[in-house]
Amino acid sequence: MLKRILFIMLIFFTAFVNCQSDYSERREKMVRSQLESRGIRDKVTLDAMRKVPRHLFVPENAKEKAYIDAPLTIGEGQTISQPFIVGFMTEQLKLKPTDRVLEIGTGSGYQAAILAEIVSEVYTIEIIESLGNNAASRLQSLGYDNVEVKIGDGYLGWPEKSPFDAIIITAGIDHIPQPLIDQLAEGGRLIVPEGPRRSTRELILLTKKKGKLKRKYLIPVVFVEFQRKNE
Repeated sequence: MLKRILFIMLIFFTAFVNCQSDYSERREKMVRSQLESRGIRDKVTLDAMRKVPRHLFVPENAKEKAYIDAPLTIGEGQTISQPFIVGFMTEQLKLKPTDRVLEIGTGSGYQAAILAEIVSEVYTIEIIESLGNNAASRLQSLGYDNVEVKIGDGYLGWPEKSPFDAIIITAGIDHIPQPLIDQLAEGGRLIVPEGPRRSTRELILLTKKKGKLKRKYLIPVVFVEFQRKNE
């Protein structure tokens, strides 16, 4: 009987290892074909994208699609951005290990995990309570103890944790909230999909120098809408 139990355990363990190896291979293919081939060169960004298990940040019925070149639905009308967009936005922030980063729009927690692989502190705000709580549990279970999740209105930022070296907004908005500009450190970078409601937005990178913002237009993008408490 003991031999039979050990044999069954060995079968399950082998299947688990093979499954993880398969996902690792898919991540490598994702990085090569979706990121590197499109010009993303930042080593720390690529290393983070290779490491974070994207399939654990999507619903169970979407795991087989986790590494395809497309956004995926995660519930509550929200999505996890396509890998290229996650990598592109991360690279544009030019993050350093000592940086403190604020993310607006936690979603599944995937972008926060990517950031947490690179910087010392990540603060992320999600307005939808169920998504925020699930993301917090997921990040904690995966060992990301340098990420703090808050349920709230991202428009207001997180003043008690500011200033931030970088801010990333993962929802489309028609203007940049003043509270977030105020919470951006001198020399800080803010990346945001900005433009009229329900249209293709322009991904914009802002750099704060001597209290003024330098604006750089990057690429056209489509994102879910920024949500506020009173909407």
